[in-house]
Amino acid sequence: MDPDTEVESIFRHDHGEEEKKKWTRPPSSYGSMKSDSDDMKEDEEEENEEGVAVTFHPPLPVVQPVASTNDGTGMEMIRPDSPETFYTMTTQQTKPAGGLVIDTRSSDLGDFPEDTTEDEDEPLFVDSPEPPMPFEPEQTTVENSQPGRLHPEQELAHIFKSIQSVLTGLTFEELLQFRTFYQWERDMTRQQAMEGDLLDFVDKILEILGQDRALAQTMHTLTSISKAAEADQLHSLCKRALVRFQLQQELHRKHKFIHEGVVQAGKQNDFNSIYVEPQISNCGFGGVDPSHEFRYHPPTLLRVPSPDTLVGVNDLFQLQRDDGQPVRTVVTTGFAGMGMSVSVAKFCLDWAEMRANKDMQFVFKLSFRNFWTLRNNENHIAKTMSIMDVLEYYYPECKDMKYLEDKDCKFLIVMDSFDCYQEHLDWQNAPVINDNYTKAHPSVLVVNIIRGTVLRGARVWILGRRAAVSQIPSQFIDRVTEIQGFSDEMKDEYLTKRFDNAELAAKIVAHYKRLPSLVILARQPFICWMVAIVFKRNFKYPDYGEHPPRLTPFYVNILVVQMNRRLEFYYGKAENEHKWSNEDKSLVTKIGKMAFKMLEKNISVFCEEDVKEYGVSFTEVTVLCGLCTEIPGAASDGKRTFCFIHFSLQEFMAAVYVFTMFREESKNVLENTMLQKPKLFASKDQSISVAGVIQSAVSRTLASELGHYEMFLRFLCGLLAPDCHDSQLAGFLFTYHMPKVGGLDETRRLLQQALKTAEVKHPDRVENLKECLREMTQRVE
Repeated sequence: MDPDTEVESIFRHDHGEEEKKKWTRPPSSYGSMKSDSDDMKEDEEEENEEGVAVTFHPPLPVVQPVASTNDGTGMEMIRPDSPETFYTMTTQQTKPAGGLVIDTRSSDLGDFPEDTTEDEDEPLFVDSPEPPMPFEPEQTTVENSQPGRLHPEQELAHIFKSIQSVLTGLTFEELLQFRTFYQWERDMTRQQAMEGDLLDFVDKILEILGQDRALAQTMHTLTSISKAAEADQLHSLCKRALVRFQLQQELHRKHKFIHEGVVQAGKQNDFNSIYVEPQISNCGFGGVDPSHEFRYHPPTLLRVPSPDTLVGVNDLFQLQRDDGQPVRTVVTTGFAGMGMSVSVAKFCLDWAEMRANKDMQFVFKLSFRNFWTLRNNENHIAKTMSIMDVLEYYYPECKDMKYLEDKDCKFLIVMDSFDCYQEHLDWQNAPVINDNYTKAHPSVLVVNIIRGTVLRGARVWILGRRAAVSQIPSQFIDRVTEIQGFSDEMKDEYLTKRFDNAELAAKIVAHYKRLPSLVILARQPFICWMVAIVFKRNFKYPDYGEHPPRLTPFYVNILVVQMNRRLEFYYGKAENEHKWSNEDKSLVTKIGKMAFKMLEKNISVFCEEDVKEYGVSFTEVTVLCGLCTEIPGAASDGKRTFCFIHFSLQEFMAAVYVFTMFREESKNVLENTMLQKPKLFASKDQSISVAGVIQSAVSRTLASELGHYEMFLRFLCGLLAPDCHDSQLAGFLFTYHMPKVGGLDETRRLLQQALKTAEVKHPDRVENLKECLREMTQRVE
């Protein structure tokens, strides 16, 4: 027997009086929704014997309605109580007199009386009890917080009423046919679909399938039973909710898993299982950590935000402007590796899973990379597009979203990777656009989005490296926030969460803390990830961990990864196309030369004129390479000032320059003279040459105040190790099969002699010289 025939046969059965006493409509998990087909009578007043007016609720009248083609909604069935209901007792009411109740909880259809001839033609009657008033949980308000409630058309109540009102228009036969949609839903059984009245049915599908699937499946089933008009009606009623669901699904798909480093097939981590939120400050000083292993007073004064300025990533749009109004445009900066992309993913994922910012009706990601792609797409149908064209191009479900212009439509545009838009934006002369449908060049659209003349109701979140976003005029920005990275506790939490093996996690946490400079650098989430990956691999070896890890390989990895990301993000290179050109190698060498000259002058900041002096692109150094960042307000003469993302990285780049000049050109730039051996014989006899370079570096270190050249010497010795210059840098800064640096035995003896001398004359330098020797000679474990 097919489902339709079976249900109709059930309807022809009647109950005895004892069976009718069971009549009670169970509480609904969505019990605050009233069926449109139910009209409950108002309370009536009568006078008691003393003449006092009293109010009472009379029993519902026994009315047998005339059978009609719309009697498909005239059923009252009993289904099991919903586990999610707020109303356990308040919805219990007695059945209307004469109302026929069908209890489908019985699996034995033979329990129904066989004699149904008397009542066979009796029309079925349904009078669902009046549900209680909607339960509204108390809203806890936080100072300076914005409301976190959904738009009324995205609320569960609206979705419930919309589905119920559309289904009410179906005939008895059509409703029976509609209920067979359980066949397309693996989470719903036939019994669940067939039992209960219309109110129960809508309640059940929302409870089991969720709002998005229930809406989609309802429209699909209506179409399949030739009710396309009703499906379109439901789509129109719930358009805002449907678009929100689609955006949530897309963001959830993109950000549920986090991809770190080179993506490996089948290996991905659940985002929330390893995510640790970095500190974000609502005041920005550049984000450079002033801590240093040796220098207690860095050459440049660097400020650090106080703890009371920190704000959570999900609270950025709960901030207020100076006049007390909610913010519209928030800029978030941070240098490479600080976690801007991951912060965007966290915000979007929490919104998609409705854990935060529910008052944002929609969240659209329109990165500057998208606008740059449109700008350079010569084959596109229209060279110019309106902002609505752009939205529909990337989000087809957003077609005809006229309500984006409504005052009550609060939505967010996430515009990350500002530095990817490599064209100057004309803030003064770009034409003003006052509507969402005027076509314009992508650069003009970007300017007008930030101005607030298009997408007026939007909140705008802009992310990018400080040297790039600093070009945005301050009058268009309500708040500037800055990612500060991990605190010491966050570093340990991140390294612990990544591993199921608690013993391994404890080993890694303890091991990285043996290097003070690595602890300082691990403030960057990117470095923490590198620590986890490298140490996890190395701890597979039985003898690993006996000695502290070496520092230089980490800095080599930073250089290689940031330069490769530059090729990928800004020049469109694929992961297998990360071969450095001569221009790329020259860029590294020139940045290293600038770092070395700054080290000699004992300065840590530079200006645009300083960059031009070394014949390198200002944008390449300050934005694209990921090694430097801008420091706001560091100079009193109004010039923009920049520095390396940490002072130790400047010392490392200076060492890279000295080592490269020695290996590539046989120069000892520390003495500023050519090495004695001609280049032709350098590969056969380099012992004197490399020892001479290290001798010059040791002499400079011991002749300078403590901290000036200590880390520079350590990195220079570390680069002499074959695994650094011959393995890590091969194929990037140096060509494959280039001869290894020789003469390391003599250099080791030189350092040992320097150690003996320092024990007598420079005892404060002994520990660093030991580290220099270990960086050069410790084998890879």
